[in-house]
Amino acid sequence: MTLARDIMTPAPRCVGENDTLVDAAKLMASLDVGALPICGEDKLLKGMVTDRDIVVRCLAEGGDPSTATAGSLAEGKPVTIGADDDVEEAMTVMSREQVRRLPVIDGHDLVGIISQADVARAMAPADTGETVADISQ
Repeated sequence: MTLARDIMTPAPRCVGENDTLVDAAKLMASLDVGALPICGEDKLLKGMVTDRDIVVRCLAEGGDPSTATAGSLAEGKPVTIGADDDVEEAMTVMSREQVRRLPVIDGHDLVGIISQADVARAMAPADTGETVADISQ
C-alpha cells in the first residue's frame, strides 16, 4: 500500500494568513510554485492560495494585492489528507473536491503537499487519467 507520505512533496513553505498577496506572489516566484498553503499565527493550516486566486479573486475584482492578505482568500475548512492515508484515498479526495493540490497533515501539522504530478508519477496511467479527468470537470 502506497501512503500519502510516500508520494508527497515534503516540508512545504507556507504564506502567513496576515502576509499580503504580493508577499505570497513573491514567495511563489522564488519557489517556482503556483500554490502555497496559508498558515495561521497558531501554525494551523487555514487554506491554500494559488496564483490564479491572486489574479481572479483580487486583481480582477479591483483589489490591491499589496494590502489584501492571503488569509482573506482562505474559505471554509481546508481539504486535507492524512500522511498515513492510502494514495487511493488522496485520489478520491482530489476528484471529489476537484483540487489539484492536497495538503498532507500529520495530526495538526502540515507535512507535505500532493499534486497531480505526484499522483501521476506514483499511480497506474489509467488511474491517473481518471483522477485528472475528474478534477478538471
